[in-house]
Amino acid sequence: MNKQPLTDFFQNNSQMSLQTITKVVEHFEERDLSKNEFFLKEGKVSDLLYLAEGFMRAYAFDLNGNEVTTNLFTKHRQVFDHASFFLQAPSEENIQALTDCLAYSITFEKMNALFHAIPEFREYGRGMLVRELVSYKKRTLAMINKSAEQRYEELIKGDQDIFQFVQLKHIASYLGITNSSLSRIRREFSKH
Repeated sequence: MNKQPLTDFFQNNSQMSLQTITKVVEHFEERDLSKNEFFLKEGKVSDLLYLAEGFMRAYAFDLNGNEVTTNLFTKHRQVFDHASFFLQAPSEENIQALTDCLAYSITFEKMNALFHAIPEFREYGRGMLVRELVSYKKRTLAMINKSAEQRYEELIKGDQDIFQFVQLKHIASYLGITNSSLSRIRREFSKH
């Protein structure tokens, strides 16, 4: 089992020593997910996943039974349903691989034990939660105070590969717009 991508991620995104990282990484399990495979299904309790390669999406169903994409995950991201994971409650979302993925997962119990045993990892976890909360807040506000064109521009600045690997209907749903609106916006942007 090659955990080097996970080790590299912690080295590049934390202040933990290599010795600590090596201890932490031992507790993660390698996961290969095939395209369309579910990491999490609604009604199940979420583990935490570090996505080393690939693309995933989270989605829920609206009152009319339509899928609404709530998050898009690219490589080098933590993937999990925050409320489900930390409250150990059934998820209201599904998280599905959009491509073949290489990932590493850890259970809440193992993560919690590491937080209690390793102060450096606890500090990393605190920082990760703050970044996730800020990201969530920015996305929520963007849906209120930014135009569809501005949200689209931010998305392409963040990771242009999304448009190679994620279906346009999922991107439109994530941006809170119709497929035809996304097509119009893409045409306008291609003129620039």
